[in-house]
Amino acid sequence: MGLKERLRQDLTEAIRSRDEITSGTIRMVLTAITNEEVSGKSARELSDAEVITVLSREAKKRREAAEAFDAGARPEKATLERAEGDVIAKYLPDQLSEEELAKMIVDAIAETGASGPAGMGLVMKALSPKIAGRADGATVSAVVKAALA
Repeated sequence: MGLKERLRQDLTEAIRSRDEITSGTIRMVLTAITNEEVSGKSARELSDAEVITVLSREAKKRREAAEAFDAGARPEKATLERAEGDVIAKYLPDQLSEEELAKMIVDAIAETGASGPAGMGLVMKALSPKIAGRADGATVSAVVKAALA
């Protein structure tokens, strides 16, 4: 069963159990997936890896919105955004620990032979497929930049 099908089944369960946060969040995610499928020149079915990319983007939106609501003194809205982020996180692969990420970065630097800030693009290109959905891109970028400096 694909990830999209699992989302649909979980949506049905959430509706039956009257879990408004879960059902609303899954509806938003499925809408984002559908929008991604119909964007471009022709409609297509997304692979699980592409669905994970969409889920990661949606999770990032929730994190950023929660931070903005915290900064704007709207704790009730920030709590809602975090709850939605938690629902989305259930469908994402386990996040990499700092140690795992650091090891992957060291390996990627060795693999590409990159040195200095100019090699950052090479390292990120090598890392991107390995970390997709498992680590925040901004965090990875900052750690790679520090490692190359």
